[in-house]
Order: sequence, then C-alpha cells, then structure tokens
Amino acid sequence: MKVLVTSAGALLGQGIIRSLQASTIPGLQIVACDPDPRSPGLYWNTASRLLPFAKDPHFIDKFADLLNEEKPDAVCVGTDPELSLLAANQQQLESTYGTKIIVSNPEVIRIADDKYLTYQFMKANGFTPPDSRLPEDAQQLVDLYGFPLVVKPRIGARAVGFHLVKNQEELERALAEVPNAVVQECVATKDDEYTAGSLYFDGECKATIVMRRELRDGNTFKAYVDSYSDLNKQVHAFSTALKPFGPANFQFRVVDGIAKVFEINGRFSGTTPLRMRVGFNELDMTLRYLFLGEPIVQPSVSKCTIMRHWTETVIMDEEIITR
Repeated sequence: MKVLVTSAGALLGQGIIRSLQASTIPGLQIVACDPDPRSPGLYWNTASRLLPFAKDPHFIDKFADLLNEEKPDAVCVGTDPELSLLAANQQQLESTYGTKIIVSNPEVIRIADDKYLTYQFMKANGFTPPDSRLPEDAQQLVDLYGFPLVVKPRIGARAVGFHLVKNQEELERALAEVPNAVVQECVATKDDEYTAGSLYFDGECKATIVMRRELRDGNTFKAYVDSYSDLNKQVHAFSTALKPFGPANFQFRVVDGIAKVFEINGRFSGTTPLRMRVGFNELDMTLRYLFLGEPIVQPSVSKCTIMRHWTETVIMDEEIITR
C-alpha cells in the first residue's frame, strides 16, 4: 500500500507521517510532498517529492501529474489550504488516477474552515457553542456577557490574530486589526480546554478520543489522556451531525459538563500523533477500514500525560531533493 502525504513540513503533515510509520500494515510505503525542499518530513521516508503551494494556479495540474507518476492508493492532506482544492476536485482525481483522497466534502470543509459557520452549524444542530457574532453585532455580546470577549479571524489557525479583549477600547482596537473577524463569548478557562478526534464512515461515528490540553503558540504541547466518557459521548454526537469523511477534530471548553465547541478541523489534526501514542492511530484505522475491510474498533486508553518536545533532522546539502 502506498500513501502520499502532502505538506511534510507542516506540523500536521509531520504528524500524519509519524502515525503512518507507526502503522503495522505490511509493506506500507510513504511518499512525502512539500513545496520546500528543506522540510524535515521529506527526509523520513524512502520517497519524497516537491509539490507547489496550494495558492499556485498550477497546483491541481502538478498534483495530478504526481498522482499519475506515483500511483498512490491513498492521499492524506497535511495542510488546510489544500483541503478545499482537493475536496472540489476529489471525484475527478480519484476516478482518473485510481486513488482515494481522504478528504471530506466541500460543505464539511467550508463549515470547519470558518469559525462563524462552525458556530451556526453547532447551534443549528442543538449543541451549545460559545455565543458568537459578526463585528457589526459585537455590542450584543457586550450587553449579554460583558467582558472579556474573544476576537479572532473567522478563517485562521494556531491562534494567529487571537485577542482576549477586556474592555470596549480593546474590542474596538482588535476589530480594527483583525480582518473578517468573529467575536465570541469567553467561556470557562484555559484549564477547561480539550481537543478530540473522531472517525466517521458510512453513516456512523466509529471511534472518538478526548484529551485535555495545554497550548503554547496555538499548538497543543501537553495533553492529558483519560476515559472522559461523558465528553466522548458528546464528541460522538458532534461527529454524527457533521458527517465528515473519516477524521474530524473538535476543540472545546467544558462548562458544567457541556462541551462548547469553538473550532472544528474537518481533517486529521495537529494532535493526531499524540493520539497515536496512546493507541488511537487514526491513520492505521482509516487505511485498514478503507483498503483491508477491517472494522474500526473503539480503542481503550489509559490515563497518562503526553509532553511534546522538539527534535532535529540533519541532511547534507547533496541530499536535498530537487524534484
């Protein structure tokens, strides 16, 4: 089985590669791709290729050429900008090149990509996300909840553009600085923040996992694993409502036992390799289900702490890939 992974330099792409490397599927081959020849994930595999940035007008053509040359069984997407492009072209690419692109339909990607649409989706399906408004209605949240409030881009990641505003002046300044913003009720505290993964196939949420987390620079750097049975039931309901193709990630804070989702990623996520470390290997389960016909069985997890840290990849100049 051959799997092509895009954006091998991104945290997500690297996590996908590490999860694939931990798979026990016999003969699994990984082809890592990235626009930057000095991306570390390119050098962890026997096969690596360069691929343009998603914003390149020739991205889809180059991607199609790559599928034709490498003939992967599956494609795993390692960065957000590629998701909407590959979702829109999924059927044509799959039928032409005989591959399976693990990406949800364009509507799921659209909902997950936009934090205000995420709020509307969650509310419309009977859940209780943090109350949210567009900038022109921000004063409604002030009247309802006072301060602090959260201002952030509707489309963004890793806490870029995130503002916790504590008064009217800070609110107005943040709205002036953040284009296409959403304003949200600030719920609970950073000690009540969780990240969850789910796998959904063929009309059913097959498995979920919840971890409490600590953030640094917008990324999870410590995760606390436990059974969290009540929260897992809620994540199961979120995934059932969203109906992704395969993986989805829900980020939320908990108030009186209720998970208030403020962000969805309709894909594998930056915490995918952390979940793999405790026996919830989404990549392995997905590939076995899609290609080997094996059922996805809800993994059990043991209570533990996962601590993330840096490591290094060293390459000689003559080893840098050129195509």
